[in-house]
Amino acid sequence: MLRLIDANLNRISEGLRLLEDVARFILNDSRITAELKSVRHGLAAEDSRLQEALLQARDSAGDVAAFAEEETRRQALVDIVVANSKRVEESLRVVEEFAKLPEVMLDSSRFKKARFDLYQIEKGIIAKLLRQDKRVSGLYVIIDPEALRGRDELEVARQAIRGGAKAIQLRDKQRGKEEILARARELREVCTQFGVLFIVNDYFDIAIASGADGLHLGPSDLPISAARPLLPIDRIVGCSTITLEQALKAEADGADYVAVGSIYPTTSKAGAIVVGLETLRQIREAISIPIVAIGGIDESNATDAIKAGADSLAVISAVSGAEDVEAAARRLSEIMEVK
Repeated sequence: MLRLIDANLNRISEGLRLLEDVARFILNDSRITAELKSVRHGLAAEDSRLQEALLQARDSAGDVAAFAEEETRRQALVDIVVANSKRVEESLRVVEEFAKLPEVMLDSSRFKKARFDLYQIEKGIIAKLLRQDKRVSGLYVIIDPEALRGRDELEVARQAIRGGAKAIQLRDKQRGKEEILARARELREVCTQFGVLFIVNDYFDIAIASGADGLHLGPSDLPISAARPLLPIDRIVGCSTITLEQALKAEADGADYVAVGSIYPTTSKAGAIVVGLETLRQIREAISIPIVAIGGIDESNATDAIKAGADSLAVISAVSGAEDVEAAARRLSEIMEVK
C-alpha cells in the first residue's frame, strides 16, 4: 500500500509542478501560479515518519508498469496540460480514497479539496492557452463611423490592416443593433482574412452573434466578472480603466487586457479623464495582462506610451481619421516595432 501512496504522491507533485511552470513561464499568470503553488504546498506530507516509510517502500525498478506504457505524443501545449491535469486529479482521488484507511497517516479531506480546486484551475489554464493566440499587442485601430468622414468602415479597416494594425475594434453608438451586427460580421470576415483580431465595443450580444474574437467593455457596461463566464472560452474580453484599482480588479475578474486612458487629451471621447503616463506606469508594474494605451495617441507621443509600459496603442482619429489611413497606420506600427 505504501508503494501505491508513494507513486501517486509523486505523480501529483510532478504534475502540479508542470502545470505551475506553464502558468508561470508560458502564461505569465501570477494568480494561477500562486493557486497551483498553494495546492502543491498544501499537499506536502507533514509527518516525517510517513516520508521515511514511503521512501523505504519505493521500488521503481520493480514496478511492473513503469516502462510498459508508451507515451502518447502531444499535438499541442493544451494537450500536455490536459494530460497532466487528469493524471494529477486521478492520483488525488486514489490517495483520497486510501487515506480513509486508519493505517494511512494522511488527511483524506486535503486531497479531496485539492482535487476540486484543480478542476477549476485546469479550466483557467486551458482557457488562457486557447486565448493565447489572441493576445492583444501592436496597433489597435478603433473604427468609429463618426470619425470616418463618410468613408466605408470595411475599406478603412483594410487600409489600417495593410498598414500594420493587429486589432480592429468596431465602436458604433449611433446605429441600430441590426445594422451594427451586419457591419460587424463583414468586419470580422475582413479581419479573419488578414489574420488580425476583431473586437466589438460595448455590445455582448453583437460580439457573440458576429463571431468576434473579443469584447471590449466600458465602465457602464456589463462587468468583466459577469461577462467572462458567459463568453466562449476562446474569446477575449477587455475593459477601460482609469485607476490602478480598476485595473487590478479587471485582472482578478478575468480580463484578458485592460485599456488605460485617456493618456493624453483627446477629442474622440467627450468628457474623457486624462490619467497620464504615470498611471500607465503604475498599472504596468502591478498587472501581468496586456495594457492598451488609449486617448490622444499619435506619432508624436506613441514612443512615450510604449516606454511607460503599453503593449498596444489604441487610436481613432490618428488612423481612422487620417487622410491616408494606410500610411498613418504604417508609421505608428513602425514606431511600435522599434520600441
